[in-house]
Amino acid sequence: MSRAFIMAATFLAFLPGTQVAAQPVCKPALTIRNVGLSEAVNLRRFWTATVDVDASQCTTASGFYSLGFVRTAENGLDQEFAQPFIWRPGQTSVRVEFWVDEAVHKYWIGDVATCTCRPD
Repeated sequence: MSRAFIMAATFLAFLPGTQVAAQPVCKPALTIRNVGLSEAVNLRRFWTATVDVDASQCTTASGFYSLGFVRTAENGLDQEFAQPFIWRPGQTSVRVEFWVDEAVHKYWIGDVATCTCRPD
């Protein structure tokens, strides 16, 4: 290793942590309900759902999360992908577009951004 790299690593190791790192973190509880796939219109279909967000333990009013999908197609291989969304407390409607020959084989809640916990 180079001398500059070792000096930089040593310097960074002794930097004080930020105040945010010392605060406890929580995650809102997300639940998916009312899932459906629309009829085809103009060669597109829409997967829709309601996402219930319980962020009662968070001081944050919103944050990011993702929904993961396995998409099946009549003339292709299954494909796994994630779609980003923003959570807000309460209920939120989400919609993801698919081609007419595609369907949702599987879905799940992916990464949910952490939030600062409310004090007890």
